[in-house]
Amino acid sequence: MTFTLLIIVIIFALIFEYINGFHDAANAIATVVSTKVLTPRAAVILGGIFNFIGAFAGTHVAKTIGAGIIDGNTVNQLVIICALLGAIVWNLITWYYGLPSSSSHALVGGLIGASIVNGGLNTININGFVFKVFVPMITSPMLGFFVGIFLMIFLFWIFYRSHPDRVNRYFRKLQLISAAFMAFGHGSNDAQKTMGIITMALVSYHALPTFEVPVWVIFICALTMGLGTMLGGWKIIRTMGTKVMKLKPIHGFAAQTTASSVILVASHFGIPVSTTHVVTSSIMGVGSAVRSSAVKWSIVGNIIWAWILTIPICAFFAAIFYLVLKNIFE
Repeated sequence: MTFTLLIIVIIFALIFEYINGFHDAANAIATVVSTKVLTPRAAVILGGIFNFIGAFAGTHVAKTIGAGIIDGNTVNQLVIICALLGAIVWNLITWYYGLPSSSSHALVGGLIGASIVNGGLNTININGFVFKVFVPMITSPMLGFFVGIFLMIFLFWIFYRSHPDRVNRYFRKLQLISAAFMAFGHGSNDAQKTMGIITMALVSYHALPTFEVPVWVIFICALTMGLGTMLGGWKIIRTMGTKVMKLKPIHGFAAQTTASSVILVASHFGIPVSTTHVVTSSIMGVGSAVRSSAVKWSIVGNIIWAWILTIPICAFFAAIFYLVLKNIFE
């Protein structure tokens, strides 16, 4: 039964990774599609390829997810399965309504909920949660917002005498680079979260002596996320690309450059930030630099509510799944 549960964990982890790919495809390609720099098909292919490459950038985030938030000694395969189920359900709900919520926080919430029901509050590494999840959850969108404002003002200052058509032609080319950079950053952070989950399951099964992510885990997670991104989550792409603000190539370049820079720095330090939060806040910052009314704040309000609710709702879902499945598997 333990080996069967390990296989189930890997299957559900890859399902989560695939859904994460199309749910968060908007992070990499929403702006490049909305500005019509690339066709939707070309954009998702670009996003998928660079998501795949970015997943090989390191394993610091995977170690945080797999060993920095939950006490690994108390984790079993059922906890991991229920955490994944809670995150998958929330991702599908938010995808259905076109809300760009965080797959990262969905997974963290699921781990917390299932772990508490299994072993109590002592299973949570409070310091790890506070400094690796909660603080970045607040600061990373703020960084995205303010850096987006400053970068947009800087670009206005450089090109304020240039003709708009010339500026748009210039940034249509640059946006190809920023979109690839963004997809690479997304892969470097988000793909690692599922790597951490699968490695956690392998350690729990005693297939690995220590928490070191195997190469085959990196490869299958990278491939799965890349394929999911190529499918594209069009509802969320429309929300981020057209409903938050009307984007032009210079805006898309500024937002993607801001977000990818913040995400890559977080990946380097092993911080599992929400790429969705960072990208959305960067778009909001860029829009605010243009003028406050350029941002559709009513849509932003709905997005923020999804951000706030993600961890507690996923914790609740995972806890319910654990209570139900415990009677089946134990």
